[in-house]
Amino acid sequence: MRIEHLKAVDSTNEYIRQYISKRENVTVSADMQTGGRGTKGRSFLSDMGGVFVSFLTFPADMVAARSFRIMAHAAVAVCRTLEEYGISPEIKWPNDVRAAGRKIAGILIENGLKGDRVDYSIVGVGLNVENDVSSLGGIAVSMRELVAPPSVEAVRQKLIENFLRPSEFEEYRTHVRFLGQKIGVEEGGKRYTAVARAILEDGRLVVEREGEICTLSAAEIFLDRGEQ
Repeated sequence: MRIEHLKAVDSTNEYIRQYISKRENVTVSADMQTGGRGTKGRSFLSDMGGVFVSFLTFPADMVAARSFRIMAHAAVAVCRTLEEYGISPEIKWPNDVRAAGRKIAGILIENGLKGDRVDYSIVGVGLNVENDVSSLGGIAVSMRELVAPPSVEAVRQKLIENFLRPSEFEEYRTHVRFLGQKIGVEEGGKRYTAVARAILEDGRLVVEREGEICTLSAAEIFLDRGEQ
């Protein structure tokens, strides 16, 4: 795999697109992003001191219906990395990783499809290491607040190594701590409380609401009252 590191870039996900036509597996990281993006078009704080990395891969004969495995694998890679530094992470469905009840990493997946198959996948990961996230009003945390982490470069290398190791879906499930608990759900402009029951391998979240089982494909969930 080709590995490239930049001082600054607007977005590692955007930059890495130039390699799609070359059909080459590539990893691109940057010290900072000037236009970092999260899900739903949200901006992602990408100041110096964080790990910002994107992976371009070409999954072998993966049907689009199984593409959540890409997200699950990326979340597992982040969790493995944090655990190596003594941090206990949890996955907030579907794409955030939390520690000490606050967001420590975000993942953005952009897949290209060809028919019913995943042609290519771009996985962007932002992990807070030494960067100052105080401007986010207490919803985020960096590694430096929890442990004395080594250099950003060392954390970046660990993350890349863990991403390149294979994973099983069950490893994703073991980091989902809210199953069996009440959660807030925002769906279609409405907000309600439900009990999280399971996460299916296609990424859907199974919840129980007033005795009825529902399966969610896209929704916002809230794990505690202080979360926005």
